[in-house]
Amino acid sequence: MSWRRAQDADVPGIERFLRARLQSSMFLLANLQNHGLTGDAPHAMTIWALGDEPRGVFGISRQGMVLLQCPDCGEADLRAATALIADREVTGIIGEAAQARRLMALAGWEHRAAKLNKDEPAFALDLARLVIPESSDTELVPLADVDRSIPVAWRAAYHAEVLGAHPDESRQLAEQDVSAYIERGSHRVLLADGQPVCMTGFNASLPDVVQIGGVYTPPDLRGHGYARRAVALHLDEARQTGVTRAILFAANAPAVRAYQAIGFERAGSLALILFDMQTEVTA
Repeated sequence: MSWRRAQDADVPGIERFLRARLQSSMFLLANLQNHGLTGDAPHAMTIWALGDEPRGVFGISRQGMVLLQCPDCGEADLRAATALIADREVTGIIGEAAQARRLMALAGWEHRAAKLNKDEPAFALDLARLVIPESSDTELVPLADVDRSIPVAWRAAYHAEVLGAHPDESRQLAEQDVSAYIERGSHRVLLADGQPVCMTGFNASLPDVVQIGGVYTPPDLRGHGYARRAVALHLDEARQTGVTRAILFAANAPAVRAYQAIGFERAGSLALILFDMQTEVTA
């Protein structure tokens, strides 16, 4: 049994396989939904399946991000997967932590310089159990309703603080992200007494499931419960459209506390690895 380039006829089987492992498959599923197998957007992926009724899915985006779902893959399977992208520049890996770490070791990428290289706790929530914190002075509004410079500044800070981006790239990445968020309608800003205090959003969405991402509260506004309020209101909004489940991964202990306060429960770990391409170029 070997890897083969996915074709349109493979999509239903791939989706079934990924759906059965939803917690660590949202990026792959949403990418497949948004771009298919032949998209030319920066995040569009080349995808391979292992076996006819797949027992593994492996992909790389046009930007060089590797995503995998292959819980039963052996060493030979993973080595064969890395051989598929031997001529590609790999900029990072996202996947279930144990799988991603095995791939890193077998591919010889463990000692590459990285801006971000960590395993983050993952959480899940049945939206029927969503807890919405009470507050009479807050309102959730679309990103486009606030001065664009505010979410751009927040997103640039997020890239630097959470994702380890270099100062010279943070602003450029933030501008691109905010433009995409506004176009997709995927992110919201929480107002407190009419002033922007927190941003939240969905970085992957399916008709019945959303994955929360990019939550950011400026340092001087933290500790007031804004993040949990923003996430809860956005999930309640999604629930009213038919979404029944939410998943996420948390960057730090305060984030974990905020998510648990609105009902999220622990559900595995996700590895996030972003290689430092600037350091590698200048080394």
